Amino acid sequence: MQALPPGPAPAPRNQLLVGTGLGVLAMVMLAGGMIAVWALQRTRSIDLTGGWVPDGVVIPEVPSNVMLLAFVGVCVFAQWAQWSAARGDRAHAAFAFGCVALVALMIINAQAFIYHEMGLGIGDGTYAVMFYAITGTFIALMVVGIAFTAVAA
Repeated sequence: MQALPPGPAPAPRNQLLVGTGLGVLAMVMLAGGMIAVWALQRTRSIDLTGGWVPDGVVIPEVPSNVMLLAFVGVCVFAQWAQWSAARGDRAHAAFAFGCVALVALMIINAQAFIYHEMGLGIGDGTYAVMFYAITGTFIALMVVGIAFTAVAA
């Protein structure tokens, strides 16, 4: 008696791709929701008081712009890490993952500097609440990104 030949191999599963896509979608929805709440509170505040940013509050522009430009570096280093890891180049992948984490820590440090220089308390009005809510969420996402980088490394 002869056995049947084995069936075809199952199709490869893309759980990692689907999970990453859902994670990215969740972060985009979170950021979009936070921006929508910001816009709503800004409009309400301007309608009620005629202003939005409290008098005497200045956001330092240099660290803010450095943070914005640092995202280019994070994206480049992350792509380098992925490219190196896909080709089995462990040394370059480890270095690139380290660069991603280091630049992310520098971004968090720049945000902490902005908090210090602004001198604005969390409870100092609607602007302060919204500013700290959005930037705090941003910092939390950066910490999650650093943890994800550590896991990927």
